[in-house]
Amino acid sequence: MMSDLRQAALDFHEFPVPGKIEVTPTKSLATQRDLALAYSPGVAEPCLDIEKNPADAYRYTAKGNLVAVISNGSAVLGLGNIGALAGKPVMEGKGVLFKKFAGVDVFDIEIDEKDPDKLVEIIASLEPTFGGINLEDIKAPECFYIEQKLRERMHIPVFHDDQHGTAIISSAAVINGLRIVGKKIEDVRLVASGAGAASIACLNLLVALGMKRENIVVCDSKGVIYKNRDDRMDDTKKLYAIDDNGTRSLGDVIENADIFLGCSAKGVLTAEMVRSMAASPLILALANPDPEITPPEAKAVRPDAIVCTGRSDYPNQVNNVLCFPFIFRGALDVSATTINEEMKMAAVHAIADLALAEQNEVVTSAYGGNEVSFGPDYIIPKPFDPRLIVRIAPAVAKAAMDSGVATRPITDWDAYLEKLSQFVYKTNLFMKPVFDQAKKDKKRVLLADGEETRILHAVQEITSLGIAYPVLVGRHEVIEQQIKKLGLKIEAGKDFDVLSTTDPVIFEKCWGLYHNKMKRNGVTAAMAKRRMINNSAAIGSALLELGYADAMLCGLVGTFSSSLSLLTEIIGVKEDVKVPATVNGLVLSDRNLFLADTFVNTDPSAEELAEITLMAADQVRHFGIEPQVALISHSNYGTSAHPSAVKMRQVLQLVKELDPSLIIDGEMHCDVALTESLRNEIMPDSPLKGAANLLIMPNMESARISLNLLQGTHTPITIGPILMGMKKPAHVLTSKSSVRRIINMVAVAAVKAQQEK
Repeated sequence: MMSDLRQAALDFHEFPVPGKIEVTPTKSLATQRDLALAYSPGVAEPCLDIEKNPADAYRYTAKGNLVAVISNGSAVLGLGNIGALAGKPVMEGKGVLFKKFAGVDVFDIEIDEKDPDKLVEIIASLEPTFGGINLEDIKAPECFYIEQKLRERMHIPVFHDDQHGTAIISSAAVINGLRIVGKKIEDVRLVASGAGAASIACLNLLVALGMKRENIVVCDSKGVIYKNRDDRMDDTKKLYAIDDNGTRSLGDVIENADIFLGCSAKGVLTAEMVRSMAASPLILALANPDPEITPPEAKAVRPDAIVCTGRSDYPNQVNNVLCFPFIFRGALDVSATTINEEMKMAAVHAIADLALAEQNEVVTSAYGGNEVSFGPDYIIPKPFDPRLIVRIAPAVAKAAMDSGVATRPITDWDAYLEKLSQFVYKTNLFMKPVFDQAKKDKKRVLLADGEETRILHAVQEITSLGIAYPVLVGRHEVIEQQIKKLGLKIEAGKDFDVLSTTDPVIFEKCWGLYHNKMKRNGVTAAMAKRRMINNSAAIGSALLELGYADAMLCGLVGTFSSSLSLLTEIIGVKEDVKVPATVNGLVLSDRNLFLADTFVNTDPSAEELAEITLMAADQVRHFGIEPQVALISHSNYGTSAHPSAVKMRQVLQLVKELDPSLIIDGEMHCDVALTESLRNEIMPDSPLKGAANLLIMPNMESARISLNLLQGTHTPITIGPILMGMKKPAHVLTSKSSVRRIINMVAVAAVKAQQEK
């Protein structure tokens, strides 16, 4: 197994190209003018401005979002002093984490220098390049000296993550662990194993939080640290040296300890030691890759223990990625000159408080699909919790401002939070016009699959955003049980309503409505009743038609076609619409794009496609985007006489007659639609400018293939399918719809309900 892991890790780093990082330009370099602006002669202009005002470097260069991850390889992970070059994969990995979790760019710099003073000189000279310095894997006690000297000399944040990252996460874990067991930090007794950089930093921060220094005992490889011990102790250890009371080993001092902090080695904490600890002990066994004691071993002798490790395969992982990307994000965003104690303390409380917040589907996924809530096995957030950036970065930025180290204070906090949210949820900016409109007049949106966990997670966010008032279809008791299990903070009757599927009055109204509509289509009363039993789409459609809500979503359970069939039978298609249709929105890395018709019409006629085009264009406008429509074909402006190409040419003429103001052109290849330079070569007088944003496909097959291809190659965020042409706002979700897609579709449905009231 270890052999397989080794080979997989080596292959991962070697293929398809060596390493884990690359440098990508952020500006176009497609023309001679681009080159003239990017380099000579244009580059002289920002250089001259920066010479006059050094702060302009944050305007004209990447400095404000660039961090150096620097190591000399003297204490790499659990590998020890392997040298700067051998440590490079770790530093690249650190850079990847910065980018993934907080959008911070990184240059990893490995310096082959062990002399602390020389290392300080080298790093200090790099200040013009970077907005911050992350020191990594430098052994103690030199790391303390190096960081202190750099903080004194440099006017950008310097942060030794091995110390402070571990300290921040551990302190958040201690705060929440003590919350659970009902102990006060000033009363507890802590025993630490290990006196390196991480351990000392943890202790310093816990003391700052209120732990009494006299209640702390520290052991290193030689045993208990006490005053006048006959070895040369550095000053950091002397801070925690106790009076000589005759105790010499970890086993001597662990009895009745409330907290064990391990930053040492595998197996140093035995089951017998754990057995002797105080009631409800908190154990932080942080040695990597193997902890001082495993959670199962500790729980076997003390079921009341709360255990944290550094490993992802156990609950309560103390992982530095919980904080360092977001601390730097907040510090960079205000151009802080340092990362001070106030900023670290703000991060501690933000992390601790997040564990108490309601859960979401991403947290659940990070736990392998198991639902979690604040308690002994969940006292700190998971690294993949998307809310970390929107909780920690603002807290750190505000602390920097309040403590006077921010040189570019944030003035518009709403805009800043929106920017951070956009990093987490790529659709936020795209959906903003729809969300803003939905909030103006909250509509009752019925969610037919009300017992589904994704729906309940979505309701939590919908309530928080204020974009609609959810109405859930389901059994009251099941919904309440699910809410409790998921740890959500929503309440029926206050945040949402429930229409119970077991209510005989509701059931009778629903089947009666369906029978009345379909009795001349061979549907008997008995058939109508059977159709309503356990069919969320049928019940939801009937309830919408009966006026219990303003709009409706269904489809998480069942097929799209069967749900659409029920909507058509019960709600019906608008009188002036030939066929219903769907349009999907895609948030790509460089553009937003809409495709139609993706789910309904197999091979629509020219007349039907013209109608679909107009409905889709209207839907695009809801997103604050002026539609530029391209009619897609295998033919380019008349190069083929195939019936499919002829149909698209007919669509162009029909749409122009129905809406002369709409910007539309075709028929054309997809690359021509998306690339203005190609289009200008063929049709220089095309009304389209830039890239088309709404692509109308000749049939559903081509539309679905295009949608799936884009989803598979560009990993975009999808909005939709948005169902158009129904008498009332109703949409059919797909079975794979994420919580975020449900939220987005609720907003789309609510806005449509506003327009059609």
